Amino acid sequence: MLRINVVWVHTQGQLQEQAVQLEPGACLQDALRACNLTLHSAQSCGIWGRVKALDQALQAGDRVEVYQSLKVDPKVARRERFAQQGARSAGLFASRRAYSKAGY
Repeated sequence: MLRINVVWVHTQGQLQEQAVQLEPGACLQDALRACNLTLHSAQSCGIWGRVKALDQALQAGDRVEVYQSLKVDPKVARRERFAQQGARSAGLFASRRAYSKAGY
């Protein structure tokens, strides 16, 4: 028997983890079925942080993870945070020493 940990985020943002016992030769889809999970179009899954196909064979001790797509592009979020901070009066640039490089 293969002991597999399946990890996903519940709808309320709570991290859920469940250990399941599967037959040798089981695949990712079998692990999801054992936890009564179905993938939506915005989700993918993988093993130990690497996205894999649903027919990927599992090994004992694998950690199956269900991933959700990003809600905001990280570059856009950073630009928005910087715009809220102000160009030179807040954040990294607020306590700048005289005649020093930016950010110091």
